[in-house]
Amino acid sequence: MSAPMVSHFRRLTYAKHRYFRLLNRERCMSLPKQFKRQYENNTNEGIDLEESDGLHPEDVESEQLYPEHIQTTSFQKVLLTVGSAAMCLYNPARDDMVATLGEVSGAWAIRKMKEKMEEDPVGSLILKEQPVINTNTVSIEYLGSLPEGTFGKEYWKFLCKNGFSPDSRLPIQFVDDPDLKYVMLRYRQTHDLYHAVLGMKPNMLGEVAVKWVEAFQTGLPMCALGAVFGPLRLGPVHQKKYLEMYLSWAIRTGRDAKFLMAVYWEKEWEKDLDQLRTELNIEPPPVLK
Repeated sequence: MSAPMVSHFRRLTYAKHRYFRLLNRERCMSLPKQFKRQYENNTNEGIDLEESDGLHPEDVESEQLYPEHIQTTSFQKVLLTVGSAAMCLYNPARDDMVATLGEVSGAWAIRKMKEKMEEDPVGSLILKEQPVINTNTVSIEYLGSLPEGTFGKEYWKFLCKNGFSPDSRLPIQFVDDPDLKYVMLRYRQTHDLYHAVLGMKPNMLGEVAVKWVEAFQTGLPMCALGAVFGPLRLGPVHQKKYLEMYLSWAIRTGRDAKFLMAVYWEKEWEKDLDQLRTELNIEPPPVLK
């Protein structure tokens, strides 16, 4: 076998093992039996998967673009897309699978998001300064001290009521461009801010509504998948509310609102929430009508 073919085989083997690791967190229940058996045997025998089949870390790290980056070929991305999409449909609570699906299937959408941000003065500033949202950059105590009715206070309530933290967002791994990596990270870190400004709870009904908004705003296939198939998991009461109120509102909001990726949310903490919604052309959510 030629050297290029050996290198490709080794990289494919690494991606396959990486794929198994991601899906095995729920006992690999969605994997083909022969692959699951091979993975379990290798794990039980103490085999280092990154060293198996003659694969060494330097074979895959030579093209690492940032510390968490995992280089993958187009075929490997297709494999990860299919596997992560299947797991997302099976268990939407698997945020690791949601994150993987968004990254491996969203290259074109992420690039378009970056272009739209570059066309906007505030979006360009965000790309230049690359702010991140975590407890090192955002004071949760300060948000809690803000007056009632402000955007920052609403975000604080969202975090505290649901036991969330801005530190919980997973790092980017599969985006093959450092600039696009930041765009995806920004989207991921502002997801809870969308919930706050849209007034949507983090239950299935609220998540589906937010996913419709995000699908129109970002074009990410992962968001469209959640918007289309998420309603299948709604109960009768929420299904009725979704069809009568939430669906049309979410579509109008996603279509007509200002491009939310070009909002410097960190500078809006003290702004009245209703005023912010008006400026962003966001209709009052159904629960407030």
